[in-house]
Amino acid sequence: MDTLLLARLQFAATASVHFLFVAVTLGLVTLLVGLQTAWVLTGNPRYERLTRFWGQLYVINYVLGIATGIVMEFQFGLNWSGLSRYVGNVFGAPLAIETLVAFFLESTFLGMWIFGWHRLRRGVHLALLYGVALTAYASAFWIMVANSWLQNPVGYEVRGGVAHLTDFSALLTNPALWMALGHVVSAALLTGGLLMAAVSAWHLNRRTTDHALFRTSLRIGVVTATLAITFVQGFGFAQFGPVGAVQPTKFDSDNPDADALIADWTARFGPGDYLPPVPANVGLGFMILIGFGLGLLWLLLPLLWRDWIIRLRFPLWLLMLALPLPFVALILGWIAREVGRQPWVAYGLLPVDQAVSPISPWLMATSLTGFTLLLGALAVTNWVLLARHAARGAADPALGRPPAQPPADDSRPEPAFA
Repeated sequence: MDTLLLARLQFAATASVHFLFVAVTLGLVTLLVGLQTAWVLTGNPRYERLTRFWGQLYVINYVLGIATGIVMEFQFGLNWSGLSRYVGNVFGAPLAIETLVAFFLESTFLGMWIFGWHRLRRGVHLALLYGVALTAYASAFWIMVANSWLQNPVGYEVRGGVAHLTDFSALLTNPALWMALGHVVSAALLTGGLLMAAVSAWHLNRRTTDHALFRTSLRIGVVTATLAITFVQGFGFAQFGPVGAVQPTKFDSDNPDADALIADWTARFGPGDYLPPVPANVGLGFMILIGFGLGLLWLLLPLLWRDWIIRLRFPLWLLMLALPLPFVALILGWIAREVGRQPWVAYGLLPVDQAVSPISPWLMATSLTGFTLLLGALAVTNWVLLARHAARGAADPALGRPPAQPPADDSRPEPAFA
């Protein structure tokens, strides 16, 4: 067994599973902001019920997503001590900011929003949800800042064999950052929108008594997913230019820049295979195919007129069958971005074999088995709970349920004494 291969498999499992939770969280919180804003502005109880229903699914995913994030964080200290030692002074800065934003501000706002139903004024309660959404986007931003630095190290200098941050603004202007951030955010909106559309389609296909309610969420989900897939495609193809410029070996290994770079790496780090593995390009190709396939969502928009999307029935089945596709595309996109920079942890700066912790293969195998089982249990638990609560419908979700009213007459019979 190879310690490096096991460590990479473990990180791939933890990071990819956590990424799915993040996408659902980011997509749903954006839709929740729109639903609760509509309720506050219009006073329509339909939007309140939709906020409670989708908010409950959001909270389930968020809580279990935090657990997967904690599991993933252990990777850096346990398996990648070389990464922490060599580039921790640079890579750790955006991660520290993200931790403060995600685990303190976002969780605090969310807790106050959960327990603030019927205790806070509507405007204050809505402001808390806006705080949750803004900090969620800030968390995604800083994670992408850190990841983009690994894709294209900038704003640093090496002193005493350790990288030190010299220009914080360079992290924010990294060519590998902004298009990738737009791609991830739009992919999250696509995932959240299609999840809302698919769950609504399931209820409408069963001829639910809450027809008007799920008709509304179906329309919101379809419109959101349709607009989002356009941005997914735009930001996705827009990345080829800046990413190809800073990572010449990722997309085209035959260009002169790639050849010169490989020659330089060979002189500095010794002979090796400096081209990305085949799965990176395979994942990229299949992700693009899924993106084009989901572009057919535009054909469903005209069917919203006079509710033909519900009357015809088969579009509802298409939405339900399409639900796994964004999740598959997320994993494939992660493979294309992360595996495509191999054999580097920090591109051109730190090879993976110098970043892995010096521990025995058997210990790494034990860690891989344990973490994979834990992550699998969390993922299965999450989807079982989501499916169960989604199937119950929006009759009376636990989230936002009004407190029980005390009886009008609280008099009790006098105790009988012998």
